[in-house]
Amino acid sequence: MTSPSASLSPQQARLRRLATLGLIIGVFLNAMEASVVATAMPSVISDLHGSSYYALPFAVYMLTSTVSSPLWGRGSDIVGRKKLYLAGLVLFVVGSALCGAAQNMGWLIGARALQGLGAGALLTISMTIVGELFSLQERGRVQAFISGVWGVSGLVGPLLGGFLTDHLSWRWVFYVSLPFGIAAFAMVSRFLQETGERRPAQLDWLGAALFTAGSGLTIWGLETRHWLLVAVGLAVLAGAVVLETRHPNPLLPMQALRAKTPSVAFAGNFLGGAAYFGIIAYLPLYAQGVAHRGATSAGAVLTPMLVGWTLASILAAQLMKKVPLARLTQTGFTILVAMFIALTFTVHSPLWVTSTIGFFLGSGMGFSMLTLLLAAQQEAGRSELGAVTSGVMFARQMGGALGVAAMALLIGQSAIDSGGTELAEGLRRAYFLALGLVALALGITLTLRVPAENQAE
Repeated sequence: MTSPSASLSPQQARLRRLATLGLIIGVFLNAMEASVVATAMPSVISDLHGSSYYALPFAVYMLTSTVSSPLWGRGSDIVGRKKLYLAGLVLFVVGSALCGAAQNMGWLIGARALQGLGAGALLTISMTIVGELFSLQERGRVQAFISGVWGVSGLVGPLLGGFLTDHLSWRWVFYVSLPFGIAAFAMVSRFLQETGERRPAQLDWLGAALFTAGSGLTIWGLETRHWLLVAVGLAVLAGAVVLETRHPNPLLPMQALRAKTPSVAFAGNFLGGAAYFGIIAYLPLYAQGVAHRGATSAGAVLTPMLVGWTLASILAAQLMKKVPLARLTQTGFTILVAMFIALTFTVHSPLWVTSTIGFFLGSGMGFSMLTLLLAAQQEAGRSELGAVTSGVMFARQMGGALGVAAMALLIGQSAIDSGGTELAEGLRRAYFLALGLVALALGITLTLRVPAENQAE
């Protein structure tokens, strides 16, 4: 792909910078949700009397954001990026306001579903727009800067979430998203020039419906331990894949996923997402239930993980000028394997030990996720860029949704309720599962060889 910057006038360059800033604010909005809400969730569950549904607000959010992201991505390939991004942003902000006003668990779970639906657009379409606006070398820097936003949220979000929960109310954890959403909407709507091209196409609606239903049944079955639902969900997903492979405009880029690099990116994001996000949902519970700390300390345990992801992404963006993307990816998964091994031996250690290991866990994700996405985007044509980007993001999110559900099964409801030693041993079982997932991902990425032309000069 040629450099989009080559023919920009000064005015166009200025508009691009302002539009990118608006997108970055939107990413910050999404990142704050990931770090702030996880910190406050133990208090939310206690106030709304929903301890038996601890995982559902996470799983429902991840489910709706996951199953909708391919629709947002493919839709942006067909009708353009801007209007769909703004629609997703509105849904996210409205969902956040409804979460803050929740009076019971049913209300909260429904609002989280709406919030997740909007979130499916934010990161997916943002990354797609960046892929169109910037060349590969520029894109690495911009996406590293976007990762820096995740780092800022990693520093501010958990501590802010803990402070708001301890001193005001957990409801403000959701309301804090509103001003950022309004600012992002104003900047993107004013400064972003449409990047997608409208083209006639008929989306595979039957395949999309089956895909959504299958994903939902699988997650819900895992959450409720209804194995028949899990089996039905997997069968429906298999049927959706069959339909997708035969449709000229599938929801997921089936043709692109047959190529080596996108398929490895898909698998690596799925396995890494299941391990990382499956664990991150329960670390605040560890801080409160095992280390017996408050919500602020529960937030602090997440901060090193997000900061590590940020710093590693920035470093990877610099190293990719000289080091093959494949090598950086493999380095990231090697770090993840080593750190999950360390976690299995430290479930009874002080909180600072878990936080230190968490920093390196985040670093492993920073190296591996950024490089896999860039490599997949580089092989995608313009007409498939949204679908390929959303496919990779979908894999990470779907892995995370399944990971949260699987970790809940391994930890056990009684351990979540009782805390202490029982919870620590439940977390050890979860760490072993995460270790197996990232070890498998490392093995898959060892087969990856990125051609020389895919590297930034």
